[in-house]
Amino acid sequence: MNQTSQLTPVQGPLGKNDIAALIARDIPQGAFVNLGIGQPTLVADHLPADSGVVLHTENGMLNMGPAARDGQVDPDLTNAGKVPVTELPGAAYFHHADSFAMMRGGHLDICVLGAFQVSTAGDLANWHTGAPDAIPAVGGAMDLAIGAKQVFVMMTLFTKDGTPKLVPECSYPLTGLGCVDRVYTDLAVFDITAEGISVRETFGTTVDDLATRLNLPLLPATG
Repeated sequence: MNQTSQLTPVQGPLGKNDIAALIARDIPQGAFVNLGIGQPTLVADHLPADSGVVLHTENGMLNMGPAARDGQVDPDLTNAGKVPVTELPGAAYFHHADSFAMMRGGHLDICVLGAFQVSTAGDLANWHTGAPDAIPAVGGAMDLAIGAKQVFVMMTLFTKDGTPKLVPECSYPLTGLGCVDRVYTDLAVFDITAEGISVRETFGTTVDDLATRLNLPLLPATG
């Protein structure tokens, strides 16, 4: 059963579960949502039980519940990332072709994806770093990026060596052009708008500090 999660106030960078809780907070009641593999799947664990949100997985399931805990694991019941999950009342199963038709047909309100890079224009790079030894992993991200009505990205703002992931232009192979609407990170939440990047909220830093570290113009939130 889902449980309502409370976002714990922190002064420094957010942890992955805190970011997931932020995203869950911002998903509208009753939305149809796809959670990408990796950290985005954590959002399922933070949705209130009465949210009415219907989770979709590209391997063919609607109304997925949170991750399976001890004693709940069914080896035949997994999300697209092969993580054992639970089902909610009314869950339905279907062929991959039908699942991708839902994705490509504009039937999903929101998808939440991870990313290697997001550009100021909302371009998304999340399937390949271009490194010779990297293993490409397209999955359904390209279909989700162009098919969902809104695309949320969940990622750390900087790599381990301090390189920004929010960039003027993506240097990695692209997943989709101009598709990202909002970026949730450990240091701030950003909206990608026609006027530029708007900072919705920050965690343990300021808009000016972020603008300096990213070397990008940033707009304060307008409300």
